[in-house]
Amino acid sequence: MAGLSHRQTEILNIARAFGRVMVEDLAKRFEVSAQTIRKDLNDLCDQRSLTRIHGGAIIASGVENLAYEARRFVAAEEKRAIGVAAASRIPNGCSLFINIGTTTEEVASALTSHEDLLVITNNLNVAMLLYRHPRIEVIVAGGAVRRADGAVIGSTAISLIGQFKVDYAIIGASAIDEEGALLDFDYREVQAAQAIIANARSVMLVADSTKLRRSAPVRIAHLSQIQTFVTDAPLPAGLASICSHRGIEVVQAMEKPATDIDDPATEPAAATAAAPIRLR
Repeated sequence: MAGLSHRQTEILNIARAFGRVMVEDLAKRFEVSAQTIRKDLNDLCDQRSLTRIHGGAIIASGVENLAYEARRFVAAEEKRAIGVAAASRIPNGCSLFINIGTTTEEVASALTSHEDLLVITNNLNVAMLLYRHPRIEVIVAGGAVRRADGAVIGSTAISLIGQFKVDYAIIGASAIDEEGALLDFDYREVQAAQAIIANARSVMLVADSTKLRRSAPVRIAHLSQIQTFVTDAPLPAGLASICSHRGIEVVQAMEKPATDIDDPATEPAAATAAAPIRLR
């Protein structure tokens, strides 16, 4: 990209590979101060290549999602906590949909000790996590499998989803805007998610706080269509107000204070020794 320094180009390449970069890690890697890295990140954000988060930045993608494996690195600890918190609200002996996403997979991982579940999914990764467990029955939606992430999409999958009326739906989203719209990138995936929402008695959204700073072009639904929102940090005032007025239960899976993500004072100081990028 024109106008970028060699270091900024490298930072952008790292962000594209791993989904996010952190000030402390970059300062160690390039042997420069945290202030220098913050300036690099701000320049990249000004060019809409990155979006700032507390302590670093994530790749800014408005029309195309990150590679699926890269998404696993983004907010990995937060997603695990969300998965555990969401699974704790699913009782034994119920039926549920689980759709595609790295966060919904964490919910599936946390459900393996449950008993007498019926799980319908269009996510091959979820099916692989759960099918070995004798007290969990798994039904996989049929249709074309997307090579990038193991999602089963298309009219055949939607038709199968429509044959069920389940107790719970576990859904994710690539982005959530300030008006409460749940957004994603692939309209075929969105159609499956919409069918899942329409055929569940209770819908649980699982999404970490980085999704509040991203954009995506296709509308899945609105927050008002869900009953429970499991996330990792306090919601911004606007979204919190929507949830309060709509009676949506908000579950914060991690103890995190509300902070200004662009305030340098809230970011850890970087050491000067060189070290590889460390992503959680």
